[in-house]
Parts: sequence; structure tokens; C-alpha cells
Amino acid sequence: MHHLLSQRSREQRGSRIRELLKLTERPDMLSLAGGLPAADRFPSEIITDAFERAMLHRGPTGPQALQYAPTEGVGMLRERLAAEADCSVDSTLITTGSQQGLDLLARVLCDPGDVVITEDPSYLGALQAFRFAGARVVGVPGDSDGLDTEALATLLAGGARPKFVYVCSNFGNPTGATLSSARRRHVLDLAERYGFLVVEDDPYGALRFAGQAPQSMFAPGRPVVRLRSASKVLAPGLRVGWMTGPATIVTAAGLAKQATDLHTSSLNQLIVMEAFADPRFADHVTSNAAVYAERAGALSAALRRSFGDRVEFTEPQGGMFIWARLLSIDTSALLESALDGGVAFVPGSAFAVEDESDHTDRLRLSFATLTPTLLQAAAERLARAAAVTLV
Repeated sequence: MHHLLSQRSREQRGSRIRELLKLTERPDMLSLAGGLPAADRFPSEIITDAFERAMLHRGPTGPQALQYAPTEGVGMLRERLAAEADCSVDSTLITTGSQQGLDLLARVLCDPGDVVITEDPSYLGALQAFRFAGARVVGVPGDSDGLDTEALATLLAGGARPKFVYVCSNFGNPTGATLSSARRRHVLDLAERYGFLVVEDDPYGALRFAGQAPQSMFAPGRPVVRLRSASKVLAPGLRVGWMTGPATIVTAAGLAKQATDLHTSSLNQLIVMEAFADPRFADHVTSNAAVYAERAGALSAALRRSFGDRVEFTEPQGGMFIWARLLSIDTSALLESALDGGVAFVPGSAFAVEDESDHTDRLRLSFATLTPTLLQAAAERLARAAAVTLV
């Protein structure tokens, strides 16, 4: 039945790395691979209490939590999120996770062959959404300050005309880098000059545990759509995200969403609304960041003990990832040995935008889900696997 698939579906390819990572489900596996928030940090009591309050909301057609909702989202939650962003409700759309926001934006902005520019390496879910919409994704290098806006300016001066530039602004996936304030100003200047949109993906900003947070690029009147999510601060299983941006674009995304799923779960939206209003929630976010800080420090120290000067990385200031370089090691080849040794990670080449031979000495390590003791054990297993790979 392959001939019945659309051209876009036929062009999608599976990943050998994703197949290998299915082995992370083994009970003896220490996984540094998944971009998962720590399950032991889910605020179960806050969510349970929020569920009970959500069930009390009544509308003209019955319990709001159990009824259809407007495509744009539950009004009370939209109003809260719009107020936080200092924008109008019409500029706010509730999505089924921020991943849906990426998909909707790609579908309403891109015709087949349109250019989208991202940092290289970049978030896999974004690359998949853009490519499935038929966009041609072009990579721009980055460093510890995020996407290199001088390289972007050179690309634009050379004739590139993207529909949008995608940036993961705080603690990017996979690099963990934060786009600096100077580069945020520069990309906004370039957007105004060349007429493209900036898509600011910000799922990790609340997980900062060191350094100063730069201001969001989004503000009313700017050519910016910002995507945020409850997944990393509350629970990803709720699948509640939101976008704020120019009303024309947000309205178009809402129409596309209507054709996709009618609306995000009414119950889950109300749970998120009630959880955000809970007086305990702010303390939860603060303590969550402190736990992640401890785990990031534990993995950083363990890598340096286990690898010495064979490993290079920037100490994380937040988020969930360390983007490490192992000298003289192809990390795709290392993965199979590592899995055999009971530790998982994602090789750098999996995040390459245009050429899978890029970032072959890099690997993304998540410190979020393991305790400091297990992070030490994982680093030791990884070092043993690397020693075998070098032979």
C-alpha cells in the first residue's frame, strides 16, 4: 500500500539511531538519552488538587473539563497567558504541546520549497515538522551564545530569504546554549530588515539555575512568535503548550488546529490553569531548578573524572542537557558499544541539519532523570565503552 502514501509521507525516513534507542527500555540501562523531565519531580499533589478544582468549573453546556472547548483554548487560561506575555488574547493560542505549535507554524507559513533557517545542530522535532511541511531547512552554525547571527547576516546578504528563523532561545536542544542578548537584538534587526518571522521556542527557560536570563524576543508588534509549554515545569503527559505572536499568524494557526484536533484537551487546560494558580507552584519551579542544578553538576564532575582532557563541554546554566565533545571518537560508532555496556545517549549527528557527517564527535547527554549516584555510574560506563571504541 506504499503507493497510496503522499509524496511527503514517502519521503520521510526512519532513523537507525531511534531504532537503537529503543534499547533504552531495558531495566539495566542508564539513559542519558531522552529529553524527559525527571519523573520524581512531577508535582503530583498540585496536579491532583488542580484536577479536583478543574472538575468544578461549569459552563452553559455542563462541566467545562468534560465538554468541547473553543479551538483557541479555554478562555480563562488564554487570558492568564496573554496577561503574562503583555499581549492580547487574540495573539494567544493554546496548543497540544509546543510541538504542535511548531507543526502549525510550518503548515501555515511554508509552501513546498520555502526556506526555514535554524541553528545547526537543532531540535529533531522542529526539523521533522518543518520538513514534513515541505520546507527546505538551512542550517547556520552556533556556539555557546546560540545561533551565530553574523553567519545568519552573511547568508541573508547572499540572497537567502527564509519564511522564518527558528531559535531555541534558552538552553537549546541539543546544545544547551542560550541565545545572548546581543544576538537577540541582532536577529530582530535582521528580521525587520529582511521581512522574516522569528520563531522563539522556549520550553526550558524556567529551568535556569545559574546566570542571568535574557529578555524574550517576543513583544507586541514584533515579528516574533514565542512557543512555551507546561511540559517541563508541570508534566509532559498533559500536552499543553501555547503560542503568542502576531494575531494574523496566530489566527491562521488556530484555523489549522481546528482541522487537526478541534482543540487541546479541556480537562488538561483547566488542570494547567489551576496548577499555575496554586500558591505552591512557584516553590515547585524553584526547587525543580535546584535539583537540576545538582544533577548537572554531578554529571559535569563525573564526565571530567571519567574522561579527563578527552572531553570538552560548557557547564550548563539550566535546561536538561550537556552537549559534549569526545576527542577522536565517532559517537555514532560509540553508541552501540555504550548500549552494550548499559548506558544510552544521543550521538551528535542525529541533530545535524543538512549533513549527517556533521557533529560526529559530539553527543547529547541529559542529566535530568538520574540521581547524582547514577549519573556517576553512567559516566563510568560511557568511559569504558569509549575505551573499547578506541581500540
